[in-house]
Amino acid sequence: MNQIIPKTAFHFLLKLKKNNNRDWMQEHKKEYLANEKALKEFYASVEKDLNSTDEIAKTKIFRINRDIRFSNDKTPYNVHRSVSFSRAGAHRRGGYYLRLEPGNSLMAGGFFEPNPIDLLRIRKEFEMDSSEIREILAQKDFKKAFGNFNQEYAVKTAPKGFSKEDKNIDLIRLKNFFVNHHFSDKEVFAPDFKDNLIHHYQLLRPFFNYMSDVLTTDLNGESLLEN
Repeated sequence: MNQIIPKTAFHFLLKLKKNNNRDWMQEHKKEYLANEKALKEFYASVEKDLNSTDEIAKTKIFRINRDIRFSNDKTPYNVHRSVSFSRAGAHRRGGYYLRLEPGNSLMAGGFFEPNPIDLLRIRKEFEMDSSEIREILAQKDFKKAFGNFNQEYAVKTAPKGFSKEDKNIDLIRLKNFFVNHHFSDKEVFAPDFKDNLIHHYQLLRPFFNYMSDVLTTDLNGESLLEN
């Protein structure tokens, strides 16, 4: 099982960026499929390692074809490859993500666009007590790897039903709760890249454990899961 990212995968993506059209892709389909085979083997190896300390229900490889129906950019293909690993069971929340792109590779993890019920539950938890999540975010290795939650997705002042004067409004106003870490191309092609990636995924576990507990209990700490 392939445990490295082949440089040819990035060579192909760089050429695709300059020739983002269906005719070119059709002419280079054999090259595309060879790289996809190597990447799928890498993803499978990552899933296997994740399963040694977690339980993965599904690996989703995102399509290279772009959805251009509502986009001003009509180029047909993504110039990156990405994959996500979903955790198994109602009691395990959170997901792992990897994006491979020349000069812009990253891993990420957390809760992107949670449904309205989960979003309200998270905000209510932060309103009541933010000490535990702040402790996780401030943990030395976590902070070094990820910094803070991505601040790009947030309401301008306060969500409905919350005070903009709340001491935890910096967390409450967020609409997504995820972190990421960028990798250089040199890191991606290094023999230990998979180990480096798994290390960063494992740093997410205290965060995932906390959020899983929040999302499977009510504000009184009573389980919402059926026995």
